Amino acid sequence: HQMIPLEVEREWREAFAAALALVQDAFAQGATDRQLIRLHGDCHPGNILWTPAELPGGGPHFVDLDDARMGPAVQDLWMMLGGGERHERLAQLAELMDGYQEFHDFHPRELALIEGLRSLRLIHYSAWLARRWDDPAFPMSFPWFGTERYWGEQILILREQLAALDEEPLRLY
Repeated sequence: HQMIPLEVEREWREAFAAALALVQDAFAQGATDRQLIRLHGDCHPGNILWTPAELPGGGPHFVDLDDARMGPAVQDLWMMLGGGERHERLAQLAELMDGYQEFHDFHPRELALIEGLRSLRLIHYSAWLARRWDDPAFPMSFPWFGTERYWGEQILILREQLAALDEEPLRLY
């Protein structure tokens, strides 16, 4: 969509190609025989609304279901993890897995997909904005999109993801 300034386009394309290659490797090694399930697709704390427990039907409610799709279970779990050091993420993951496995089996080898899924989400976000740029609401809502600064930040983020994709995946067992 010609949204990447020429000054940074080559660098972005190089970071993108390197990230995509590592993502493909992660998926090839992650769980080729994984079970695909129906999932939310954009499951993060901001897409959970809580109503008072004392009300009928009170408790958590998932919203923003426009990204629902078939995929590996880890797709709906990784965005629930906060940041922090590796040991903190492992503790968060252990708690999340304990709760998740009350409802559905989880194959631990899917954990190798987390950084690949994070990389794809970062790339997809920019593509989502570019595809909708002709909508008059988008330039007003996202005035920074298409700037050299935005794309420079995306390059740095993708480079950080390259390092994350190179690290040993989180493992519980």
